[in-house]
Amino acid sequence: MTLPCHIGKRAAALAGFALLFLLLASPVHAARIHDVSDAGLWDHALRFFSLKDPTIRLALAGCVLLGLCCGLLGTFIVVRQFALLGDTLAHAVLPGIALGYLWTLSKQPLHLFVGAVGAGILGTVMVSLIRDTTRLKRDAALGIVLGGFYGTGILLVTLIQKLPGDKSGLKSFLFGSAAALSEGDVILIAVVALVAVVILGVFFPHFRIASFDPTFATSIGIPSQAMHYLLMLLLAWAVVSALQAVGVVLVSALLIIPAATAYLLTDRLHLMAWLAMGFGMLSGAAGAFLSALRTGLPTGPFVVLSASALFAGAFLFAPQYGFLPRWLRQRRQAGRIRRENTLKAIYHLLEGAEFTRGSVARTSLISQRGRSEAEVDREIAALVANGLAEPTDAEGWVRLTTSGRARAAEIVRNHRLWELFLTNAANIAPDHVHDDAEKIEHVLGEDI
Repeated sequence: MTLPCHIGKRAAALAGFALLFLLLASPVHAARIHDVSDAGLWDHALRFFSLKDPTIRLALAGCVLLGLCCGLLGTFIVVRQFALLGDTLAHAVLPGIALGYLWTLSKQPLHLFVGAVGAGILGTVMVSLIRDTTRLKRDAALGIVLGGFYGTGILLVTLIQKLPGDKSGLKSFLFGSAAALSEGDVILIAVVALVAVVILGVFFPHFRIASFDPTFATSIGIPSQAMHYLLMLLLAWAVVSALQAVGVVLVSALLIIPAATAYLLTDRLHLMAWLAMGFGMLSGAAGAFLSALRTGLPTGPFVVLSASALFAGAFLFAPQYGFLPRWLRQRRQAGRIRRENTLKAIYHLLEGAEFTRGSVARTSLISQRGRSEAEVDREIAALVANGLAEPTDAEGWVRLTTSGRARAAEIVRNHRLWELFLTNAANIAPDHVHDDAEKIEHVLGEDI
């Protein structure tokens, strides 16, 4: 399985390079990306792409690394149908952050990280406990944990605001502030991203099997339950590292949207992982850039909006699952079915006359089809355009071409064979098989 290994090696190399880049950056204080001057949009854009401002470098690196990490983890969240779990974990870590602060009454990153990860793991365990010991389904358990933990977190954060000590910026965990990322924050994000891509890259085949068929994974010796909790641990780490940049409210979107975008574009898991990482990184970079253009616009929402724009593009234009391609395919299929039904109607008219004539009258076809004159005229025109029929010298008459006659005979044959199959093999009453045969006749091929 060389391709999954490539995922781990290349993504790990990318995360490692970003980490080295961050270590070479000069120390900075937390600041907004755009708090420099009243320059115009062009000046802000040049300032962003020059990467001379360390605040921009840190915000950009943090958002890109978050996009990589969340995109990869989101791949497995989406295919496992655990989308709400990311949102639950994001809200569940808030009381952990508050307790981490209360531990020392200071915003020590290690204490906040430990508290948040602990709360995330506890939330995951409680979801499993509620689901396994009660009649409640997984979605109800997720909603209970999400609401309970988030309410507790809001209460603790409100109480903390009344305590002495350095608590400035603690509320940024609610909505995020990528411009306030410190070098330590971004190094933490890089480490989490590196760990995630290495673990998921090395154990990619195991995670793939456990994601689609846990029972089969267990039967061949893969500890699917352990793989599940390992994924939840990585997810908790990623959520915690993303809070400073995008906040509790938006981190679930960064986990789900890039992976959902990739899901619309491919049916291969390894390719979906690559695409999700790419979309996540692109969303992070675009969000940081858009936030740097004007004053007063936060980075986190721009990251999510960029990801949403990519999803909208995939939703509309994805070749296989996009809305417009599917609409066009359905429209073409509907047109083909109308043409084939008209062919069948012409064939029945010819058959009723025992094929003594080679053409049918337009008025007879209107009666046979049970459609309006305009609809039948359009269907005849479509048959002529596709070389299946042609007008005769007599006005109001139409005849089938050689290919049209062959296709009409095939459709009628499929219809009658399917009716025989349902009545003889499936023992269905003859008066119950016509409607089903009307549908199946358009998809049966010659081999059937």
